[in-house]
This record gives sequence, structure tokens and C-alpha cells, in this order.
Amino acid sequence: MKTTFKIIVLLIALMAGTTAYSQDRVYKDGSVWDLSIIKTTTGMGDSYITNLKSTWKAVQDEALKQGLILSYKILAGSSANEDDFDMLLMVEYKNLASMENNDDKWDAIYKKVVGDQTTMEKLRDSRVNMRTILGEKLMREVVYK
Repeated sequence: MKTTFKIIVLLIALMAGTTAYSQDRVYKDGSVWDLSIIKTTTGMGDSYITNLKSTWKAVQDEALKQGLILSYKILAGSSANEDDFDMLLMVEYKNLASMENNDDKWDAIYKKVVGDQTTMEKLRDSRVNMRTILGEKLMREVVYK
């Protein structure tokens, strides 16, 4: 009986501590970044960046103009090993909620900038030899209070 009571008291203390901890956080949630992790094919980095300018950048510029995103960046560097990425495509959103229910707007942007479905497929196919998409990740920016 005493052991059960001690466990209950410990659990209550832990829950209270967790609540107090979340209220005393030294940071707040910032914007959300959608990261595409890319490994370019050897010798194709510049070609891939050039290819992105006419489409990916143009799509992001239009999304920025329409208020769908806050910003975007491309980071390029060297790979640490043969399995490592060398490029990040980063798109910043105000929050997770701002990413929802905008499919029609994004479809209209892609149609305006890139073209119809056949053109989009040709574009995708042209990039196959330039890069491998290693993954995508959503991350939230940490903003200290």
C-alpha cells in the first residue's frame, strides 16, 4: 500500500514538473521549415542549380507573393561521404496550420509557372540524372524568449 502511494505521489510530482517545465520554457515555437535533402550527381551540381532557377525558384517566388510561404533558401556544400547530401532546398512557413488546405493554390502556381501535367513529368524526368532526393523533413525553428 505504501509503495502504491509513493508511486502515485511520484507520478503526480512528475506531471506537475512537466507542466511547470513547459510553462517555464526559455524558447517559443518559431516558423516551420520544409527541407528537401538532395544529393546531386557528380558534376551536376551547377546544372541542377540552374535547372531549379527557372522552375523551383519561380514557384517559390509566386508562393511568396501570394503569402503561402515566408521565405526559401537553397544551401549547397560538399558531401561528408559518398552517401551524404550536398544540397538543401528550404521553404519557410509561418506555422504548420499555414501549410494546410492550400492545394488548389499550389496547383495553380505550378500550372502557371511549370505548365500542364505532361510538362511537369518531363521536368521531373530531366532532373532524375542530376540528383537523388534522400528525404524530406519538417523542422520547427526554436526562438529564444
